Amino acid sequence: MPGMSSGLSTNNPTVVSAFRSLLGHQALIAVVILVLLASAWNLLRAVQLRRARAGGLPAGAWPYPEAAARRLLRIAFGLIWIFDGLLQAQPSMPLGMTSQVIEPTAASSPLWVQHLVNTGATIWSNHPITVPASAVWIQVGLGIWLIVAPRGYWSRLAGVASGFWGIIVWIFGESFGGVFAPALTWAFGAPGAVVFYSLAGLLIALPERMWSSPRLGRTILSVMGLFFVGMAVLQAWPGRGFWQGQLGHNAVPGTLTGMVQQMSATPQPAFISSWLADFAAFDAAHGWAVNLFLVVCLAAIGIGFLGRRASVVRFAVCAGIVLCIADWVLIEDFGFFGGVGTDPNSMIPMSLVFVAGYLAMTRVPVVVDAPHPITIAVGDGSSFWALLASRPAYAFRSIAALAAIGIILIGVVPMAAASVNPNADPIIAEAVDGPPGVVNTPAPRFRLVDQNGATVSLQSLRGKAVALTFLDPVCVSDCPLIAQEFRQADGLLGSTARRVALVAVVANPVYRAGAYLVAFDRQEGLQQLSNWHFLTGSSSELRRVWSSFGIQVAFAPGGAMIAHSDFAFVIDPKGHMRYILDSNPGPGTEASKSSFAVLVANELRAVLGS
Repeated sequence: MPGMSSGLSTNNPTVVSAFRSLLGHQALIAVVILVLLASAWNLLRAVQLRRARAGGLPAGAWPYPEAAARRLLRIAFGLIWIFDGLLQAQPSMPLGMTSQVIEPTAASSPLWVQHLVNTGATIWSNHPITVPASAVWIQVGLGIWLIVAPRGYWSRLAGVASGFWGIIVWIFGESFGGVFAPALTWAFGAPGAVVFYSLAGLLIALPERMWSSPRLGRTILSVMGLFFVGMAVLQAWPGRGFWQGQLGHNAVPGTLTGMVQQMSATPQPAFISSWLADFAAFDAAHGWAVNLFLVVCLAAIGIGFLGRRASVVRFAVCAGIVLCIADWVLIEDFGFFGGVGTDPNSMIPMSLVFVAGYLAMTRVPVVVDAPHPITIAVGDGSSFWALLASRPAYAFRSIAALAAIGIILIGVVPMAAASVNPNADPIIAEAVDGPPGVVNTPAPRFRLVDQNGATVSLQSLRGKAVALTFLDPVCVSDCPLIAQEFRQADGLLGSTARRVALVAVVANPVYRAGAYLVAFDRQEGLQQLSNWHFLTGSSSELRRVWSSFGIQVAFAPGGAMIAHSDFAFVIDPKGHMRYILDSNPGPGTEASKSSFAVLVANELRAVLGS
């Protein structure tokens, strides 16, 4: 019978279909934004052409050409953000993100980290369609903004936005990159990929004049050098399982071996799995040598970054790239396989940062000596509009930046609304049980006694919307969950609850006395609801009601509990049955309970409105 053990798979067709549908609708909004801004570009271009014919274009140039290092960070991280956004559109993401990414990542962190991360996971779990779709558009929009942003404040603001979103993802998506976990190691991606996204955003947000000297590049490399040396010390620290390929006489995999074996089991092309399996076997046999090699390389690269000679730094940068790529392939397993991969992990972003530091130190842009440079002063609106109207490239990229911001808002607005809504989306209940069945037939009549000894009939409830279900008062599995869902639905109705009756009929032919009903109500906190009726009667009366509503009741083996159908019926104020809901509580999580409560409340409002 329904309602005993159902759960949700990450590829639940109801959720996947709703997710794709929302992405499609939001894509249409993005197209509208692009069309409107394209129209604005055509209008602005017409103004530019008129001014050009009149000879009214002001002269000038940017005094600080964009540094090669800054351009690398801006374009590369823009592409990575777009790639990450597309990964968020994977069909497993709505239901798989919390259970397969967020919760396992936070599990080894201190309790305060788990509690903090759980707030974000709860929002995702309660709104598994809205929040993942929002993440898609936020990250795609950020990537486009970084790539197309023009010089000056547009570009710097894109860096700020990228850094801010990166911090949010680092905290709630990566649990602070695992920096508070006991197995922290560079090889597994510490301190988290998004740290480098945020660092790149901070660098892009700096005034462009700071890129006109080698000092910024040396600072970046010095920071990265200290980081690598620190990671080498951490990697060499004894007692963390990295020096042994196998632990003890039982051949338990060491920390690194176990990690690689786990990654090799990720769904991915077979030849990549074989690479990881071979490396895991090699580390199991030569764990001490592998860890020594890793420690020496990290320390040497870090010391090289701290060097002053360009040739030494260049060698360290090349060695760092090779080491990062090897770790990315053989340990991190590229980071984006398995259906819930959210980014290419930390090695590529880390490499981009120290390569940018090297370019900033060695390829300093030449400052243009322009007699009348065009700038975008905050307090000088005429300068900005003059530049916008006179420079086609700047105007186009400004409008493209506005389009990117519009795409970001497609994600930000629904996510902000979801974050302040504590009630779960009804799609979760529909994914567990299917959508409500829509009917319009006279409801079966009944006349029974409630937990207070009062007679209750369908006729006595005329004028009220009724939510009716069947519960076993001695059940310890589904029935308490369904009762809680009804109680939550009453709270969601607010003042409308005065026009609603919540009714349960006993689904146990043996334990049907009023004392059992009262005890059940007290246990579930239902005695406080003035519109709650838990009905009972004689065995024959109950069987007639069960039969009229199509409820199957049978003794469960080995106990007092009764196996019975889990259904809820919504009856309108005129006594017509309008909706039939499978009330199987499924996994019984807070999200699924809240979701069913919202669904019941919505259907009750619907019949009251009609």
